[in-house]
Amino acid sequence: MDLASIIGLVVCMALVIFGIIGGDDGVAAIGFFMSGSSALITFGGAICATMASMSMSDFIGGLKSILLIFKPVTVNIPEMITKIIDLSNVARKEGLLSLEEAAGDLEDNFMKKGILLIVDGTDPELVRSILETELDSIEERHKKNIGFWDTCASMGPAWGMIGTLIGLVIMLQHMSDPSTLGPSMAVALITTFYGSMLANWICTPVANKLKANNGIEIQAKAIMIEGLLSIQAGENPRVIEEKLKSFLPPKDRTVSAEEGGGGEA
Repeated sequence: MDLASIIGLVVCMALVIFGIIGGDDGVAAIGFFMSGSSALITFGGAICATMASMSMSDFIGGLKSILLIFKPVTVNIPEMITKIIDLSNVARKEGLLSLEEAAGDLEDNFMKKGILLIVDGTDPELVRSILETELDSIEERHKKNIGFWDTCASMGPAWGMIGTLIGLVIMLQHMSDPSTLGPSMAVALITTFYGSMLANWICTPVANKLKANNGIEIQAKAIMIEGLLSIQAGENPRVIEEKLKSFLPPKDRTVSAEEGGGGEA
């Protein structure tokens, strides 16, 4: 489980609850923020408006994608670079055809696909085109999920404002009784509160986390493409290592010859 996502969401809600009950009314103040009609307008309106903005399959996929933020990113780029260097050493010593056996031990289907294309003698430009097309398709699928949460984040405050306007209209219709103005105004503002919570507690953090995970995966696969094409071109493993490490920040450039990188001079 990704602790950052869990801790972030839980602590955010805890801070809001603490702020509510920290006043003179204590725990009883929570009741002031409960309104079924406000929740129906805000959450129901935002979700349905989001649904109307996309196809049903994209809508369902977007809803399910919230589970992805709780899964830790398993990509270890330094370890992946080491694996590519190992493959380059094998290819340099035994030829490209020897990589077919090594491909059977790979867990990453993207890298395995690239290796098999190389073993089949596919033209380097075609290999790049095929892999980059798949990379674009992966990113496009990710963008659909991210777009779902970005849309929902924009709909939340909008529908919260709609609910507030509805409440104000009803309140103004009963101005003959001044004693009801305060409670009516409070109920009207609850929808704005719900909309802000939906956008800033759930939707925006989920969208940002999916964007971060997408960036990590896309970078990893871009490194794979460069590494595999370098292997196909017969480049020196040490040169390949330095080329791939250039994708990483200096503090993460830990791939060394002792770990399997740069096996041949």
